[in-house]
Amino acid sequence: MTGDGPPRVALVGANGHGRWHRRVIAPLHAAGLLRLVALVDVRQVQVEPDAPVPPRARIFTDHREMLAASRPDVVVICTPPHTHLPIALDALDAGADLLLEKPPVLDLAGHRTLLAAAAAAGRAVQVNFQALGSAALTELTDALAAGRLGPVTGVATVAAWQRPDAYYARSPWAGRRSVDGRPTLDGALANPLAHALMQCLAVAASVTGAPVRPARIEVERYRVRPIEVDDTTVLRLTPHAGPPVLAALTLAAEEHVAGEVLVTGGRGRAVLEYPTDRLCLPGDPGPRPVPGRRGMLANLLDHRAYGTPLAAPLARTGPFTAVLDALRAAPEPTLLGGDLVRTRGDGPDLVRMLRGIGAVLRTAAETGALPSEAGVPWAVRPYVVDLPAP
Repeated sequence: MTGDGPPRVALVGANGHGRWHRRVIAPLHAAGLLRLVALVDVRQVQVEPDAPVPPRARIFTDHREMLAASRPDVVVICTPPHTHLPIALDALDAGADLLLEKPPVLDLAGHRTLLAAAAAAGRAVQVNFQALGSAALTELTDALAAGRLGPVTGVATVAAWQRPDAYYARSPWAGRRSVDGRPTLDGALANPLAHALMQCLAVAASVTGAPVRPARIEVERYRVRPIEVDDTTVLRLTPHAGPPVLAALTLAAEEHVAGEVLVTGGRGRAVLEYPTDRLCLPGDPGPRPVPGRRGMLANLLDHRAYGTPLAAPLARTGPFTAVLDALRAAPEPTLLGGDLVRTRGDGPDLVRMLRGIGAVLRTAAETGALPSEAGVPWAVRPYVVDLPAP
């Protein structure tokens, strides 16, 4: 859908993480690159100085009513993951292009359905894996293509964050495996640290020139509080072709690790700190910032106006969805407690930390071995999924 003036944009899910999207939208609206015409949320929309609501923007509680009344050109969807698919299908049917928050969907069936709907509607679907817009990632993959690391033998990521108890009380689906019979999978791997795994999959795809096709997935999943999903995960993906991928992640860190992607080759190792776009290639004296990250919404607008390739089209995220699909039947994560866990703070600010987890994750990322293979005393045998060749 096009017309005179800048694209008409609507945001579905205007509170919570939606405030981040409003802060992104605000300068684009002010510059005349888009017009925010509608916001949707089931709760009262909170107005903040850096996330303003334009005077003429309408506020709705139902996305279908908004689509009929506002006729947006672009819809940003920032609702709980298990609600993405039906909202996205409605928006495509209304003729809008989409910016869809990650994870885009939670299984391959939903992924295929959304791909088919976008193709039938002739619309674009961009996924908000914002680290894929990084110039540092491009420089890394260019270096790999030039052979600077030699043959790539492994791609890994390590990220160690903290989340307080309040994080798991933020919504009815937080920390849940399912809600009302619908999978939500709100674990560290699927949601806050999803970017780490997606960056690895993007790097691995650049090595082979094709999306990663998992042959085997082995995962150890742990939790330090009574939630239904993982807050600590080590996953190893063996593809049908290309280097293995290992993700070592926690939300129960003792010391913060922003997020690193380690690429090992015959001539050395490269490290990309994906949240900060700092890159260290073999021969560099240390990590250096690589400016030039392009926002996913701005990229989508350029795609509409000039045909600029999407940085994170839905098809590119298929391997990530394949991992989630493979883990849907995994047992509940192992609950760790006692002397293994120490705490800081109280009430909603209580933080739980897994003792020694930094070294465990670092060893896994650097060696490719799962904690159970490295002799970690509290580790359990991995859940294993073997997948046929495509």
